[in-house]
Amino acid sequence: MNRVLIVGGGAAGMFAAAAAAMKGCDVFLFEKNEKLGKKLYITGKGRCNVTNNCGPEELLAGVVRNPKFLYSAFYTFGSREMMDFLEQAGVPLKTERGNRVFPVSDHSSDVIRALERQMKKYGVHIHLNSKVEKVVCEEEKVSGICLENGTFYPGDAVLVATGGLSYPSTGSTGDGYIFAREYGHKVTELSPSLVPLHTEEEYIPRLKGLSLKNVRLTIKKDKKVLFEDFGEMMFTHFGVTGPLILSASARIGQTLQKEGKLKAYLDLKPALTEEQLDARILREFEAGKNKQFKNVIGVLFPSSLTPVMLELGGIPGEKTIHEISREERLRFGALIKAFPFTVTGLGEFKEAVITRGGVAVKEINPATMESKKIQGLYFIGEVLDLDAVTGGYNLQIAWSTAYLAAMAVSTV
Repeated sequence: MNRVLIVGGGAAGMFAAAAAAMKGCDVFLFEKNEKLGKKLYITGKGRCNVTNNCGPEELLAGVVRNPKFLYSAFYTFGSREMMDFLEQAGVPLKTERGNRVFPVSDHSSDVIRALERQMKKYGVHIHLNSKVEKVVCEEEKVSGICLENGTFYPGDAVLVATGGLSYPSTGSTGDGYIFAREYGHKVTELSPSLVPLHTEEEYIPRLKGLSLKNVRLTIKKDKKVLFEDFGEMMFTHFGVTGPLILSASARIGQTLQKEGKLKAYLDLKPALTEEQLDARILREFEAGKNKQFKNVIGVLFPSSLTPVMLELGGIPGEKTIHEISREERLRFGALIKAFPFTVTGLGEFKEAVITRGGVAVKEINPATMESKKIQGLYFIGEVLDLDAVTGGYNLQIAWSTAYLAAMAVSTV
């Protein structure tokens, strides 16, 4: 019976432990926190977006860094397989907009409990409050791990599932990168991803708390479009956040860090063409031709946007509708289709959903997640240089890489 040691009790670690134990391995899981799944608990604002209900090709399209590396992982164990696993483990699931999959209960704790039940059912030895200090290797082969208190545990395989640097309060403090570097692995540059964006204009903080649904966001470097998508966002005291913004951060992060600033535009009425929007504005103008401009435009967008739109639109709020020229009207329509702001930076690791960068995937076998340098050493989940947009893709990376490693250690 193979003795498998797993470092980290998050999504990847728990699932790998359950999967390897189901295949007959003697599995030991070490978690430095007092409980399992601390980051998983807060995922999706506590609802836990467990995967995206789509095929392998669509999963790969959601991956920003090194999607080709995940070809085997997603084709071997994709979202359908993970959904089946969770439902059989007692977590009924539902699919929402954008194919996002959540527990029917909307409680991430149900996912954690299901994984714990599976681990206990198949005899996983769970060690909490157990910080792994060192992965021990002899002659380029894993021999075990050493805890902070000096205890040595021998093992045939070690799976590193320590996560990244995001949400350090949950225990993601980069331990896995230290283990990787110690045995000659390259760790690529680390930065926050799926993170709020900071903006330049003074009018953005004035919109703090305003949420917009069904808007289209475009971010450009000069004339080149770096990101364009449709969804929900919110203004904050420092910039912008929300699902649309987090996905944008994954696509533009590298360029933003190089360039320093990028131009962004919100289409507040993406369902209408410019001509259709102008016809709509004309109808409102016709109905209120003797009213002041500021009292007519409120129906076109949330009222809290009105003061800023008046400032940027160049039409005095007191101006009577019948005095407004065609050029002024068209210019205001163009502002509704392209509300501008400047992105100046990314949020910090403490706000980031995931970490961009990690253990270089060229040094990892994509079919097994085993190190190409050290026999019996595996890296799974966020510790790897893999990241994706929001929508359940990052958790699917954790499940899929964990599954490949679990299958590999059970057949050694």
